[in-house]
Amino acid sequence: MCARFLERFFKPKPHIVESPSPPSVSHGAGMTFPEYKVKPYFIVASVEMGNTTTKCILTGTNLETGRTYIINKTVTMSRDVRPPKPGEEVFGRTLDGTELTRESVTELVRDTLIRCHKEANLSIKDDLDFVVRSTGVVAAMDSPDQVGDFVIALANGCLEAGVPPRKMTPPMSIENLPKKLQEHSYADRVVFVGAVAGVIPPVGCTGVEMVANEMEGELAMAGIKEGAKWTPVDFRNPCLSIDFGTTLDGRITSDVAPDEPNPFAKTIGNFCGLAGAIPDAIVRGTGLVKDRTGTALDLFGDRSIKGSFSGGKNALVQRYADRIHEHIDIRIVPPDRDRFGRVPVCAAAAMESGVALIGCDCGVNGSEMSTLKEIGHEIYESHGIGVLTQVVDHVCARMALRLIDVTVEQGMVPPNSSIGFTGRAAISGRKPEYILDGVAERNLYENPVDHLVFVDDGLARGAALMGRCMNSIGKPKDPLGGVRGGRCIMARRIKIGK
Repeated sequence: MCARFLERFFKPKPHIVESPSPPSVSHGAGMTFPEYKVKPYFIVASVEMGNTTTKCILTGTNLETGRTYIINKTVTMSRDVRPPKPGEEVFGRTLDGTELTRESVTELVRDTLIRCHKEANLSIKDDLDFVVRSTGVVAAMDSPDQVGDFVIALANGCLEAGVPPRKMTPPMSIENLPKKLQEHSYADRVVFVGAVAGVIPPVGCTGVEMVANEMEGELAMAGIKEGAKWTPVDFRNPCLSIDFGTTLDGRITSDVAPDEPNPFAKTIGNFCGLAGAIPDAIVRGTGLVKDRTGTALDLFGDRSIKGSFSGGKNALVQRYADRIHEHIDIRIVPPDRDRFGRVPVCAAAAMESGVALIGCDCGVNGSEMSTLKEIGHEIYESHGIGVLTQVVDHVCARMALRLIDVTVEQGMVPPNSSIGFTGRAAISGRKPEYILDGVAERNLYENPVDHLVFVDDGLARGAALMGRCMNSIGKPKDPLGGVRGGRCIMARRIKIGK
């Protein structure tokens, strides 16, 4: 008993990366400036419209060190987008049913982008180097290719905010880059072939995307790779990257032999379905948040709880977590499904291509979310907010562990792999601690804490890294591509280019 009690204080703590602010540079007595104002920085705006929040996050990468910082973050609730005007066509909805038109999305993105730069005292025209757009609003789309229409609306918002088109596409040559970037770019020696952080995207037999939020999965993977640079974890291929936003996305990448001529890892798995939407349904039963649009974010926030002592998992919490998981379906998406967890998929194409499509659902396309709401009501009325908080943390942690179990069954978690999480439903509360405990219990690694990392703002970090990859800005001495424990792949990339 004593040993187990002391274990709570001395067991390894998960590596949790929170967004650091850029350092300041001193110029005389009392004179300080943000480092990005006086040193060479690559500034990227990540414009994300999700089911819960719409964000513009400005990141700055110090080109001398390769470290990425969060300069400013502007977050609005997607449910607050203006309603459709007469004559506008509704072309999508968020998971809570908020209607979206191309015009309303464009205006929301434009206003959020302008406000973010104004708060940071930066110029879109002069200071911004690149913009990356992404969306997780896929619930009301009929097929993955419809995401293109949404991305066009995001692009229009960027253009209306004053972003030049050249800041949204890769440069044709190194001469097209600003002078401050040219000396840090390898665009004259390597060719951008679509690989981000040393991973090429999946290519379906039919030429269509296998899952609607493919780009979000790519950005999450890249963002976790960047965030892990702030920890001792070598988060390079092979790896599992899992984004627990409102919807689930992420990637599984392959191992690459050191002598393989092609140095890029392949995408061998994708995640899709529901993630944060599940705790959202539970908390809507409390009456403490709005019945249709309330979220767990409103109630608990998005911060992790760090401490050496936790309440553990008592029998009551265990029983409620068991009941909720009876309604949660986590498995390889069957080939006859065109939607899983309300996310459009091409499961047959994924199976033909040998890509594991791993989904999380509640019933069939969210059909049993109302049951979770009823259970949430029962927990809150009978036991209060404290028990509800514990139940939500354990439910989300078990979701993450069940996803890992499926990948293990598929033989996709070798001993040299790493597992990374981003998104509010995996990194908030005590979820990281419970996930680390579960990974340790599965004996996947000799030292699990060295193979597991939790990163906030994964999509924004991923946008910064994608911008660097598109502009061929790398740090060979501190690489993000390649395999865990391996060397930089720049030499092999140059050889391929020749």
